[in-house]
Amino acid sequence: MILIVDSGSTKTDWISIDKKGETVFSTQTLGLNPQVLSSAILKERIINNFDLYQNRKNVTHLYFYGAGLGINSTQRRIRKVFDEIFTNSEFVIKEDTFAAVYAATKIGEKSIVCILGTGSNCTYFDGKEIEQRVTSLGYILMDEASGNFYGKQLLRSYYFKTMSGELSKEFEKEYDLSADTVKENIYRRENPNTYLATFSKFLIKHKKNEVFQDIIQKGLDRFINHQILQFENAKDVPIHFIGSISFFLKEEIEKALKLKGLTMGRLVQRPIDELVKYHKSLIDIDQ
Repeated sequence: MILIVDSGSTKTDWISIDKKGETVFSTQTLGLNPQVLSSAILKERIINNFDLYQNRKNVTHLYFYGAGLGINSTQRRIRKVFDEIFTNSEFVIKEDTFAAVYAATKIGEKSIVCILGTGSNCTYFDGKEIEQRVTSLGYILMDEASGNFYGKQLLRSYYFKTMSGELSKEFEKEYDLSADTVKENIYRRENPNTYLATFSKFLIKHKKNEVFQDIIQKGLDRFINHQILQFENAKDVPIHFIGSISFFLKEEIEKALKLKGLTMGRLVQRPIDELVKYHKSLIDIDQ
């Protein structure tokens, strides 16, 4: 049994296929980002899932693409967790950027692939290899135009009182915005980036608001300038986007790219489906 996994900070999609490429089961767990979660929580989130626990000894190959795997230490840590659960399996563990490339690009196509989800990053694909110019420093210092970035800007707008009174009241109805609750979730609890990203739903819901449009535009401009334009040939290749923020801000992204002379490529909201197609094609080749 083969397990194909696409993991962000918020959620993780799992699809199992057999040697013929037929789907055995699909399931979802909370995110498995080893950069912000302890090994104990990573393990708990996996074994508490019925399908995964029941089939753990049947898995022979696990392909895991996840956020927070940019350094060797986090890859080693999550591999150790998998070793303890999927005892009969071999593992391929890669950053989520590989999943984005496999999901969005065509074979041999030169392109830039961007992820805008809970976090954000950008990769150049020359048709064979990937290249990242910027080393991610995580949600505090980077992640422009991501869910957690926009969540931070929304909280700042609310507390600095640049958000309109009417929107502020609605914001208060949908979230617990007390200073104690916000600080507890950001500075003391696990997954502060995921917590911040929950506020981005409110931004998307009211994205036509003038203040929110300004927040969205500034985030996209920073992402384009700091990430996409690192690549000298950015204006010569399509720019693909992956992730929920990309999906819900499609019009705004297209507009921001056009102003910079850049070309919008494919938009993939759910990479796991394309990942499965990619791995099925490898099975066909092997056979």
